[in-house]
Amino acid sequence: QVQLVESGGGLVQAGGSLRLSCAASGSIFRLNTMGWYRQAPGKQRELVAGITSGGSTNYADSVKGRFTISRDNAKNTGYLQMNSLKPEDTAVYYCNVRAQTTGSWYSVESWGQGTQVTVSS
Repeated sequence: QVQLVESGGGLVQAGGSLRLSCAASGSIFRLNTMGWYRQAPGKQRELVAGITSGGSTNYADSVKGRFTISRDNAKNTGYLQMNSLKPEDTAVYYCNVRAQTTGSWYSVESWGQGTQVTVSS
């Protein structure tokens, strides 16, 4: 069982920055992939950024060059640094991880509770 707690969302002016955190807890043996998704009102959930256990990253075209995903494996925590924020970045952001739990051969998927990011113009 893996639980995710997100923090760092809030209200920021256009051009500002926020850093989201995703802390994983439970019987974790290893965190595999980590990702951040977002969903704006009336829109589908979309992948914003992902990172593998080896550190390879992928970004949505809309955030490339502005957002940076990272992870601290020792702390079982992932981050999303968001710079040069735009009003269109306004959404609920969700952390997603795939993790192998202690004593298990299999990876499980977990979602954070979501954190609101609002960017004013």
